[in-house]
Amino acid sequence: MSLPKTVRLVEVGPRDGLQGESQTIPLAAKLQLIDDLSRAGHSYIEAGSFVNPKWVPQMADSEQVFSRIERRPGVRYCALTPNLQGFERALAVGADEVAIFAVASETFSHKNINCSIEESLVRFREVMEAAQQHNIPVRGYVSCVLGCPYEGEVSSQNVAEVTAKLLDMGCYEVSLGDTIGVGNAGSMERLLRVLLARFNPDQLAVHCHDTYGQALSNILIALQHGIHTIDASVAGLGGCPYAPGASGNVATEDVIYMLHGMGIATGIDLELLIAAGSRISATLGRTNASAVARARLAKP
Repeated sequence: MSLPKTVRLVEVGPRDGLQGESQTIPLAAKLQLIDDLSRAGHSYIEAGSFVNPKWVPQMADSEQVFSRIERRPGVRYCALTPNLQGFERALAVGADEVAIFAVASETFSHKNINCSIEESLVRFREVMEAAQQHNIPVRGYVSCVLGCPYEGEVSSQNVAEVTAKLLDMGCYEVSLGDTIGVGNAGSMERLLRVLLARFNPDQLAVHCHDTYGQALSNILIALQHGIHTIDASVAGLGGCPYAPGASGNVATEDVIYMLHGMGIATGIDLELLIAAGSRISATLGRTNASAVARARLAKP
């Protein structure tokens, strides 16, 4: 199978990576992270989330983040907006795009967003209508595509149905989230076989967590199937606060190292990216979760 010549990286560290942190992260550190990422060459950064701060207090300052980041030409700054109120907040501070998230597991949907899958899709229609009025692109997410912490294995047909509804609603792309990182090359292959019988690879992205150390192999399977948009989080930050046992997203540094080694262009400077990840890791008082970053930084 041929591989894509270029890959678009969606950097989710400032949103998905930080949202579950219990310690209060200074606004200045968030701004520094986003500016570091754009300087490293990222063209798409999820900079915040306009959710109820009662549920995700770490994202309570998203208005300030969007108002104060150093906006670089050619960079799109995206926000997660679970409902119309969130969309209106994102619009007011100039988000370039918004994202909505659905779930392939009914139980996870209730525990994560307090409603059924179908009820969540009704909410999203309001967001889509408003976004279309303002010419704001909307990206979709489907969580738990390869497993659920409550239900176990998730049907690929369920994933396909939710994906179809998001695309029919007007999402230009749907990112497939292995939220608890239980997927492997075999299960990713089986899922994509079902989805690509219905959808074009240009309509799909992958969002892999590395709980079982399988994220890079899962991404490689996606690349082999023509998918060329990859979500990743600098320094492997993140996990889902509503998914017990979920470790961080795949580290952007590790993905970039793999892609560049395969001759796939990303437009991202790996050394600047490692510096960005090291800076935010130091702020959080933890070791950088990227294997590539640790190896590079250990060199004399």
